[in-house]
Amino acid sequence: MSFYQTIRSSLLAIFQVGTSDPTTQDEAIGLEDIRAVMLEMAGKPTDASAALLRRIRYASDPQALWFMRSELMALLAHQEGEVMARTKLEVLSEMFHELLPRGLRSRPSPLFAERDGRGDSLPR
Repeated sequence: MSFYQTIRSSLLAIFQVGTSDPTTQDEAIGLEDIRAVMLEMAGKPTDASAALLRRIRYASDPQALWFMRSELMALLAHQEGEVMARTKLEVLSEMFHELLPRGLRSRPSPLFAERDGRGDSLPR
């Protein structure tokens, strides 16, 4: 990425100027709701979380926030434990349902699938 592209992307993020038109008003509302939940989950800024909080605040689309979930998971796991962090992230992931392309949505893990007597996964 060139210097010009980096500066341009930074300015667009600061002023929340999207490079594409939002398709619906619901998307903008959903994006802000998700942003608020992520900021609340991250808590007060610390040295470890300052960069993540800044990126969450200036993210311009749902995909950017979607990919920040792993960093948020690591932060929450460090603060509250992995079980609590995983529970919170499941709730957060459901908020993205209508905002993401189908290919980016979470798929059920085969590790948590119910199994029948033969070891095959049962349909949900």
